[in-house]
Amino acid sequence: MIRLRFDLWEFGTHAFRIECRDLDGQLTMEAINGNIEVKGAGNASAVSHLVFSITNLHFKEPAVINMVLFIDDKEIDSIPLYIRKSDK
Repeated sequence: MIRLRFDLWEFGTHAFRIECRDLDGQLTMEAINGNIEVKGAGNASAVSHLVFSITNLHFKEPAVINMVLFIDDKEIDSIPLYIRKSDK
């Protein structure tokens, strides 16, 4: 889940994209694309949530994958996903 806060002047429809990239910058899976409608009811800001699940995702070896969030084609933030070898 991703929680986003938008200011009053940002209300409306925004395109989002989430890319998963390895440390070399290569995509590790197809990007997740969509739109988010931001509405406020008399407030100076509004919160929107992006909730999704990724299924059938397999990695052959340990790695660091950067999950990068874009709003309206502008990179907003990223967070690393650490892939570790299982002890099993």
